[in-house]
Amino acid sequence: MMTAPLKVLFVTDAPAVGGSEVYLRELIPPMREYGVQAEVAMPAAPGTADFREQLAARQIPVHAYHQLQDVAPLESRLDLTVLSSWNALGYRKYYQLLRGPFVSLIHDQLMLHIPGLPQDIYRAFYGVLQARDIRGAQHVITVSNWAAAYLRRWHGMPDVRAVPNGVDTRKFRPADPAERSALRREYSFTRFTVLVPARMSIEKNHPTVMAVARAVPELDFVLVGTGYLEGALRAIATPNVRFFGKRHDMPELYRAADVALQPTIAENQSLATLEALSSGTPVVTNDIPAQRELIDFGREGLLIGNGVPGYAAALRALASHPAQLARMGVKARQSVLRGHTLEQNAAALALALQQIAAG
Repeated sequence: MMTAPLKVLFVTDAPAVGGSEVYLRELIPPMREYGVQAEVAMPAAPGTADFREQLAARQIPVHAYHQLQDVAPLESRLDLTVLSSWNALGYRKYYQLLRGPFVSLIHDQLMLHIPGLPQDIYRAFYGVLQARDIRGAQHVITVSNWAAAYLRRWHGMPDVRAVPNGVDTRKFRPADPAERSALRREYSFTRFTVLVPARMSIEKNHPTVMAVARAVPELDFVLVGTGYLEGALRAIATPNVRFFGKRHDMPELYRAADVALQPTIAENQSLATLEALSSGTPVVTNDIPAQRELIDFGREGLLIGNGVPGYAAALRALASHPAQLARMGVKARQSVLRGHTLEQNAAALALALQQIAAG
């Protein structure tokens, strides 16, 4: 006897598109195979218009709302309401206006890893601005094992399930030599090229990227993304830095680059890291808990704990040892295939939602 599919409504208050929205776009279609039928409700904002079209093109029912109370009638025919919020104190409005039962889906960075910043101070702010509200949901899902343990230990959330992120390994794949050469010609990558895939905001630590680029003028740096820091970054950029803006050819850029650089000071579980690894592109990144979950030092990439000098030395070393870089690229791809494919992510999220719905 066939079991009826679990019907889920994903609700977000996102005024624009970020990683958590891309997560939904990628995961909802493959979850159908695992018995979950999902719809999305998001603001009828200019910043979501193109994304809503993308959802519809993938046969994902999408509801653009002007007022959150417009979403409430949708819940009567659905089994679970899964929430994410861009805003501090954002979850309480869901509890006031929607019926539930609720699952909070947490992509939050949880901690800023800044030398000299006492973590208990940031933890206290997060506790007041977000964690207290998140606890109002009956269940919590987050995207890394580190984050689940952190929320249990520090923010009093005993029922937290970890569902690690995954990426499309057919879309993000290594290039063969001929394709790689063609892509590098197309992008004018003539020297060792460091790809920086991140929105230009403080937590992604682009000032460190600028300092590293200045320290290693023999290497080229390609920054992909936009954000409020872009003007300031352009003003201080050295000649070996190129700005590519917002792109729709990220798989090709990963395949063409030599290494990805992510000096991020805040992550839960980085999709950009997984995309690079899946593409066979080693990652040089900050030695913070979320990144340690994805990278073993010297295997898939390098974890750096001493700032600009460490990043500069690591990139120089990799540029000087192409055989080691190639071995890392193979292991990077293998690590994603073992535990971070889109199919594995969809199956795990579908199972978690079904277990929650079953009580």
